[in-house]
Amino acid sequence: MRLRLSAALAIVVPGLASAQAPAPSAKAVRRLDRAPVSREVLKVRLPRPAVRTLSNGLTVMVVEQHKLPTVQLSLWVKSGALSDPGDAPGLAKFAAELLREGTRSRTSAQLAAEVDELGASLEASAGFGEDVSRVQASGLVEDADKLLELLADVALQPTFPDEELAKYKKRQLAALEEQRANPQFLGRERFFSALYRETAPARIAPTAASIERVSASDLRAFHAARYRPGNAILGLAGDITLAEALPLVERRFGAWAGAPPAAAGPPPAPKPEGVRVHLVDRPGSVQTEIVAGSLALERTSPDFIALTVANRVLGGGPSARLFLQLREEKGYTYGAYSSFTADVYPGAFSARLAVRSEVTEPALRELLAELKRIGQEPVPAGELDEARRSIVAKFALSLESPANLLSSWMTARYFGLPED
Repeated sequence: MRLRLSAALAIVVPGLASAQAPAPSAKAVRRLDRAPVSREVLKVRLPRPAVRTLSNGLTVMVVEQHKLPTVQLSLWVKSGALSDPGDAPGLAKFAAELLREGTRSRTSAQLAAEVDELGASLEASAGFGEDVSRVQASGLVEDADKLLELLADVALQPTFPDEELAKYKKRQLAALEEQRANPQFLGRERFFSALYRETAPARIAPTAASIERVSASDLRAFHAARYRPGNAILGLAGDITLAEALPLVERRFGAWAGAPPAAAGPPPAPKPEGVRVHLVDRPGSVQTEIVAGSLALERTSPDFIALTVANRVLGGGPSARLFLQLREEKGYTYGAYSSFTADVYPGAFSARLAVRSEVTEPALRELLAELKRIGQEPVPAGELDEARRSIVAKFALSLESPANLLSSWMTARYFGLPED
């Protein structure tokens, strides 16, 4: 194999993430020295949510956590980047990020001042690759009603002022220009384009044309069609009960009206085409960004947990195989990791690393060998146990945060997963 000097290298390897995690064996495993994980941490105690549906169709979820006098609010609207028109990538993102820039009753400056006065936070986002727009707020529980008022104001009554849109476009064009100068971004862009081809998940960023073309009327139309109570989940977590929360939610969201939009369904998964190598050539680059992977699973797949464990073994941290082999053993890179996404459509599994251009070929050979190994050889029992314990410990610690706790339950609700 001979590779040209390049800034980014994307490789699609079908079938990498389609199988269950390998069974354990008795083979010894190499470990890094570190403190053991406390068994107490591994005992996950997950408070159950209380769920109600308002008469307008809005699902309300309350998760109690009374350690601190705070509350986390999160509104998920089930329309995000996957709902973008094909010629307007970024529309959901633009709409979400401009919610705070003016409503029927407040200017952008007034919203910022009120949030600051409370010592609170209020933000909105809609990431590429998923079909959710999120509006979130957090602050003291004594300000819960005011926070809900502000959340409802930006989510239900945005005006998308022309002057704020013009400033936003300038910021987005500058950010896009910066992204396109980044080899890591170029590698991810080529990888997702090769993996998903013409379907919506192939897009990881807006285009200059879609930024320049979007109008306030486009944003208002998207908001009116998609931000509907029957198309949303409102979550509250923290020092609050369902009995305390419901009257506040009814006051701020009870008048919200509109039938949910027709469900478009998940995008079709492209058929595998065999191993493909894609180069993004930038003469003069001293480093190669490598991204290799394949289609993975839907979030509801019974193999989701198995793939989570397999990913931890392969590239889930500095004690995983990719890091140990490509950094510790070979010294090709400062870090090598893997990850995967899972949504209503098959997500993407990918391994990634950056290497000096002159070691691109041997690094790629080592990477492909590790990808093949995880799919074909049993995982040693000790390595498998370590991966399981690491995942459980990380999850248990994440639940100390009301935001993470709420997100876990809202994710389960969004995908229709069982509570256990």
